[in-house]
Amino acid sequence: MPEFGRLSGSIGQIELDFVEREATPAFLMKLSIQLHLSGLSLSNTVRVLEIFGVKRARSTVHNWIHKADLQPASGKNPDHVAVDETVIQLNDEQYWLYAAVDAETNELLHTTLEPTRTTMIAQTFLAEVSEKHDVSEAVFLVDGAQSLQTACRRKGYDFRYEKHGNRNAVERVFREIKRRTICFSNCFSNASAETADDWIRSLSFAWNQLI
Repeated sequence: MPEFGRLSGSIGQIELDFVEREATPAFLMKLSIQLHLSGLSLSNTVRVLEIFGVKRARSTVHNWIHKADLQPASGKNPDHVAVDETVIQLNDEQYWLYAAVDAETNELLHTTLEPTRTTMIAQTFLAEVSEKHDVSEAVFLVDGAQSLQTACRRKGYDFRYEKHGNRNAVERVFREIKRRTICFSNCFSNASAETADDWIRSLSFAWNQLI
């Protein structure tokens, strides 16, 4: 029952303002979006729709997710923020995923997908985090990534090196994202970096609802 309650609450937060004409009932659109973001493949998601007598293509469900523009809620006030970067494969290219996670709640605060990693990009990422959340008093937990350490220093943030402990929060998030991109690679087949970036933000939204 608690799991169902979280799922129902998450569905209620999905807005369908992008819909103009759509024959699919709103609840089934929201359900399919949530099911896929929670771990169901696109193929199995459309099979669930078929149970309700609705036939839709996998690309249709994928487009719903993209157009819904889901992302983590802003306005958080975390005490400790775990930040990190990791490589994500997009078609034949490698991109760098930057993520900030509330180390105490495991909530994703912000993500961005970049074609490379530099100190300037790290600074921009931290600036985006600060625009969305009150991190002025937060302690940033970083590993050996020099670009993030330098960016924290230049921004005047309190930070400390931590390889394990509370930093495990961001590592768990990265493992889940990589598991999903491997299992459901059809999400990124022939996709632009912008589409992949949107999908990861949508996944972040679902992650925060179900943790």
